[in-house]
Amino acid sequence: MDRYLIAGVLKDIQKYFDINDSSSGLLQTVFIFSYMLLAPLFGYLGDRYNRKLLMCVGILLWCIVTLASSFITQNYFWLLLLTRAIVGIGEASYSTIAPTIIGDFFVGTKRTWMLSIFYIAIPVGSGLGYIMASSVNQLAGDWHWALRVTPCLGSVALVMLIFLVPNPTRGASECPQPTPAEKSSFKEDLKYLLHNLIFGGLTCVTGVLGVVIGAEASRRLKSWNPRIDPLICAFGMFSSSSCLYLAIVLAKISRPTTFIFIFFAETFMALNYAIVADILLYVVVPTRRSMAEAIQITICHALGDAGSPYLIGIVSDHIQRHSLKSTYWDFVSLEYAFLICPFVGILGGAFFLMNARHIEADRQRAAQHIQGDHRGDRPHGTGAFVGFNPGQGWGWLTHAP
Repeated sequence: MDRYLIAGVLKDIQKYFDINDSSSGLLQTVFIFSYMLLAPLFGYLGDRYNRKLLMCVGILLWCIVTLASSFITQNYFWLLLLTRAIVGIGEASYSTIAPTIIGDFFVGTKRTWMLSIFYIAIPVGSGLGYIMASSVNQLAGDWHWALRVTPCLGSVALVMLIFLVPNPTRGASECPQPTPAEKSSFKEDLKYLLHNLIFGGLTCVTGVLGVVIGAEASRRLKSWNPRIDPLICAFGMFSSSSCLYLAIVLAKISRPTTFIFIFFAETFMALNYAIVADILLYVVVPTRRSMAEAIQITICHALGDAGSPYLIGIVSDHIQRHSLKSTYWDFVSLEYAFLICPFVGILGGAFFLMNARHIEADRQRAAQHIQGDHRGDRPHGTGAFVGFNPGQGWGWLTHAP
């Protein structure tokens, strides 16, 4: 929830600190950069030291800094940026290590479902964070209070982690021998909150729906095609990008139609969450999973949301500087800037198709390593194009080797 609190009160923050779109985009950028840069460190530590302790320290830091950021005054925007960067450290510890612990408790289809439950927290937390921040801001009349709720929830999670979650041995589930505001009317308030509830509610519902559909599709279709996981992800990216593009271009024409396409875009996007985590766990040996999780997080955010809020803000500000100053052009400038996203999604889908070419070989090699089989039946270096012969056509999409 902390990651998306700022989005729920962004307009109030812009007014409070008197900042433009690009500066407000920095709030997410510094968070993601911190998260991205610290993830490899926690991946390294998570493969070598007490994972439960590392998560506890990260969550504690997360809660303290989020609460402290709620007391920042008007002249210290730089301090808010700093606290967002530190919050990224806390999330890096948890997001990098938690999936590997789940992987050591469960195996097979049960692991996929447990990861699905875990990754449902991403879209549900996004939606609830947006709703909660907006609602608390309206009730309290001060956006600072929106940052004082999640530290309480985080404290409860920390206590539960300490007393209820054991610290499993790495590879325990697989390896026989594991390696060690202005006043407004009541009607206006209801209308404002309804908009937040629609978007936040859509994010929650589509997140749960997409994760469940993706996990179930993977479970049912894997016997038909062992490469189905990246193919489902590719389908999700292509479909999500198409729906997102339509949602953006129709936003100023029909609000209900826009929400319908947002619903489908977020559902298709959520197909990937648990499946991507499961792919990582079955192609990487247990003693290297935390580092692999960290590398995945780093690459994901380096090429994605690390710079995208700032980039979109820059594009929007540039369009506004060359346009008439009006509410209409404020909207259109952001609309044009957001059109970058669907095209990046198409690129992501293409990379999932490349992944499907080699996923089965990587899975078998990891299984052989876990079982102590070093016969080396398959080549050691597999990448997106290694061993790919264009003359073979695209039959590999539907037929197992």
